[in-house]
Amino acid sequence: MKFTDSHEWIRVEEGIGTVGITNHAQKELGEVVFIELPPVGKRVKAGEEVAVLESTKAAADIYSPVSGEIVEINQKLGDFIHHINSSAETEGWLFKLKLSDHSETDKLLDREDYTTLVQ
Repeated sequence: MKFTDSHEWIRVEEGIGTVGITNHAQKELGEVVFIELPPVGKRVKAGEEVAVLESTKAAADIYSPVSGEIVEINQKLGDFIHHINSSAETEGWLFKLKLSDHSETDKLLDREDYTTLVQ
């Protein structure tokens, strides 16, 4: 799992990256009440805004950690948006994308560096 300094995570398996927000971001946001996810098929660049989360405290833009094409969104969040709060780094994933440049993950933070960033 790799992390961004804007509090997204990505887990890459066989060229597909699963993306969500970190536990730290979830705690800072509070209870998420609305989410706007990207459409499947959308091409995104690393660092580009791709989703919006609204919570009882604030709204937050979600950025893609890497470039690629959105291949799936987490449909369960429509009925179970609380997964973002209860399991931000597992069941609360937001979208999956097919990476167009695998080397972009080398620029991301590992868990130790991310933990240092948020302390």
